[in-house]
Amino acid sequence: MGSVRWGFRCGSWTPSRSEWLFAARCVQQEEKDRIGQFVFAKDAKSAMAGRLLLRKFVCEMMGIPWTQIRLNRSPRGKPYLAAPLQVSTGSDPPWSFNISHQGDYAVLAAQQGVQVGVDVMKTTLPGSNSIPEFFRIMTRQFTAHEWSTIQSAGSERQQLAAFYRHWTLKESFIKAIGTGLGFNLQRAEFHLPPELLTQGTVLRQTKMHLDEEPEDLWIFEESLLDADHHVAVALGPADEAGSAPLPPPATFTLLSFGELIASASPLTEEDTAYWDSFRMKAEAPQRQRDTQISG
Repeated sequence: MGSVRWGFRCGSWTPSRSEWLFAARCVQQEEKDRIGQFVFAKDAKSAMAGRLLLRKFVCEMMGIPWTQIRLNRSPRGKPYLAAPLQVSTGSDPPWSFNISHQGDYAVLAAQQGVQVGVDVMKTTLPGSNSIPEFFRIMTRQFTAHEWSTIQSAGSERQQLAAFYRHWTLKESFIKAIGTGLGFNLQRAEFHLPPELLTQGTVLRQTKMHLDEEPEDLWIFEESLLDADHHVAVALGPADEAGSAPLPPPATFTLLSFGELIASASPLTEEDTAYWDSFRMKAEAPQRQRDTQISG
């Protein structure tokens, strides 16, 4: 079965005028408009990278010309290929794919013959809360077993990393089944293996209990993009047509911008105002810092 794991470091991407305008031409108009509505440049970059990852995958791995790809979202927000509808050939199992962007990365995971969900999170403390206060606010998101694992991880920094590790596992499962925000996170309880999660390796030993029962039909891949970014990929259960064993787990391949747009073709005309809007967002943090210094 085919397997794809791609990532793009949008946090360090500083697009030039030509890069941003070309990227904007290569996504659907409604997606371009949605990306243009983000207040912060970092969010616009992440969303743009996510759409380009999706289109690159459909074009290169499913063999559909860029200009013929039509992507939609389910009512729960999961992306799917709306057109062309008939793309499978022979006995090949269908592809499932999912994206996530948070922190400094956008990632895509895809697999043939199984359901797929992916989530990436950066280990960072939201807002101005202390870690104990943050955990108190999030108490209902995890089971007693999971909190025991998180709070026995070591230092506060290690506990926070364990928190986000559990969070990516839960989110990857929810995204795979397409349930959305209505899912009670305590229904899915994760049991981590004793092996340490390190950069350059992929763990598949984590197990899930669903509604307090072991769930052996789901496989979870965990990896680190860097010291601060956890990624989890949920896989399963296999379709009848795709019952072949999964290939060995693979680390995420980080793409350059050139690789990201290697197969891209413009869908719309160039819109120079789109660059002007993005540049203002990108320069806003610096203007704010200058104002604070001068004040």
